Amino acid sequence: MATPPQLTPEQRTAALAKAAEARAARADIKARLKMGSMSLQEALDSDDPNVGKLKVVSMLESLPGVGKVKARRVMDDVGIADNRRVQGLGAQQRASLLNQLGS
Repeated sequence: MATPPQLTPEQRTAALAKAAEARAARADIKARLKMGSMSLQEALDSDDPNVGKLKVVSMLESLPGVGKVKARRVMDDVGIADNRRVQGLGAQQRASLLNQLGS
């Protein structure tokens, strides 16, 4: 197993701040999906790198009316692995998700 790199306290602080910023951005995206101010189509078409780094299951669970069971069932139907991120989806997978979940 690889050992983590040795960081100075300043580098560690900067890395922690960067990670917190990314988590906050992903939480904001999921909140917008939950409130309906961002549609699944907009999320899939977005150029935002924070959207691309979201796990697909997390994005689907953020949609109104979609819970953990439905999100996993849709992913199984479409053939998307549990650990797949939005940026790793193919064109057919994106089209199938939009077909099954609309909007």
